[in-house]
Amino acid sequence: MAVAAAAAAGGRAQQRSGWLEVLVRDRWHKVLANLGDDALVLSCEERADGAAHNGVGASGNGAPCRGAAAARGSQPGAAGNPGGAAEPPGGGSPKAGGGPGVRTAFTELPEQVPDAISNKKRCVKVQKQELGGLGISIKGGKENKMPILISKIFKGLAADQTQALYVGDAILAVNGTDLRDATHDEAVQALKRAGKEVLLEVKYMREATPYVKKGSPVSEIGWETPPPESPRLGGVSFDPLSQLSLTIQRDKKTIPLKMCYVTRNMAVSDPENRLLEVHSPDAKHTVVLRSKDSATAQAWFNAIHSSVSDLIPRVISEVKDQLGKSGIAGSREIRHLGWLAEKVPGENEKRWKPALVVLTEKDLLIYDSMPRMKEAWFSPLHTYPLLATRLVHSGPGKGSPQSGVDLSFATRTGTKQGIETHLFRTETSRDLSLWTRNIVQGCHNSAELITEITTSCTYKNQECRLTVHYEHGFSLTVEPQDGALSKTIAQCPYEKLKMSSDDGIRMLYLDFGGKDGEFQLDLHSCPKPIVFIIHSFLSAKITRLGLVA
Repeated sequence: MAVAAAAAAGGRAQQRSGWLEVLVRDRWHKVLANLGDDALVLSCEERADGAAHNGVGASGNGAPCRGAAAARGSQPGAAGNPGGAAEPPGGGSPKAGGGPGVRTAFTELPEQVPDAISNKKRCVKVQKQELGGLGISIKGGKENKMPILISKIFKGLAADQTQALYVGDAILAVNGTDLRDATHDEAVQALKRAGKEVLLEVKYMREATPYVKKGSPVSEIGWETPPPESPRLGGVSFDPLSQLSLTIQRDKKTIPLKMCYVTRNMAVSDPENRLLEVHSPDAKHTVVLRSKDSATAQAWFNAIHSSVSDLIPRVISEVKDQLGKSGIAGSREIRHLGWLAEKVPGENEKRWKPALVVLTEKDLLIYDSMPRMKEAWFSPLHTYPLLATRLVHSGPGKGSPQSGVDLSFATRTGTKQGIETHLFRTETSRDLSLWTRNIVQGCHNSAELITEITTSCTYKNQECRLTVHYEHGFSLTVEPQDGALSKTIAQCPYEKLKMSSDDGIRMLYLDFGGKDGEFQLDLHSCPKPIVFIIHSFLSAKITRLGLVA
């Protein structure tokens, strides 16, 4: 999904609501999707009549959302989760309502917890066991706008032996490490690193019982939590404890759309053309949604794509504020940015990956994810000067999301290592037009901005300097020796250039006709950057003169 620095045509983004299915742990679950201006909300709600909204019924491999599966928090297991044991002692795997070997919100009712400890901070020391670890499972996390909650306590293991911990306890800190603003994964890691003696600061949350009792697939959807260094790009901060009573009213997942990548046919095969994918800005999470038919899926895609596109001007403004006068990777301003699908070299024709592409006034930058901290903007995965870059239109768009429509283009850049090519795919025809126009215009604007380039070379056994000027053409001067002034050997305007070529290794050939004939210049390195820059200067001049449409 490519986006421009201007709002999408048609004004305000579409708002849409309806039933879809979401893929969680290889199973489809019905959800109510609500699309707003800047977020997509997926809710698990009971349907009074059991009818199939949007054609998504209970048949097939879809599963009702509420109660379809027990919430899968961090379960005890040999993989190193906080519990550390494959099963609780004295019993098999715990059932949804708890078993003889596990304490859950079904076996440990809120009214059984002493009033004296409710909503009061407590410090509990736990001696982690060699087998079984802490003996707890946890749920929640910042990404779910929930505190880290103890959802299960396995009987006979370390936490249970303290007789001081309860299902529904919020873990505020581990050995002094604050977890109140932690993601689920961060909490897991903190508990794993805690050592043998673990000091837990907890607070019993009676109102959390519905959450730990009625988990839903929606609560398992992972999403990024931007670092505190980027509060504006990451959304507003929150106190998970104070927000708890609002969050548990119904299971839902809010996906901020700012800098999401909305695409199709990338992460999951879609032979029926019913799926759409929403990738997180950090490129680590993907939500896959399924609709009743291809037409409905396309309508949802268009609506979400439009909402994301409309947020781009705000993103650019926020990035400018974040970077200040330092600019971005050697450039001063962002002209255009957005997500594209990039063809993975050497793979089959359907293998694509997300790429965040940024156009500045003089460079094309490629990132593998949305930079959140200021320093990350200075280290793109690739940096290509627009002056040495050409736009190349591809052939038939194999693997394009719209069947039979060519939505791909390629860039070729002359570098010291030769020619580097990138093949990109856009999501809509409008995106393709925006990207191709911005790259071509960026190349021409860069030519007028930079004006001239120079490089050392050898000509007829003399050390020389070749200068290519946007207005004046070519000049070849002998490098001064012992303080002497430089001497101009040749000076030729563009119109005298009959032909140019290179050997792809180090030689550049410029034929201006006349008595001098062909200039054979040894550039001491790959000539491709100079060849591409000459082409860009000529293309910009021709366009300026109005000789092309």
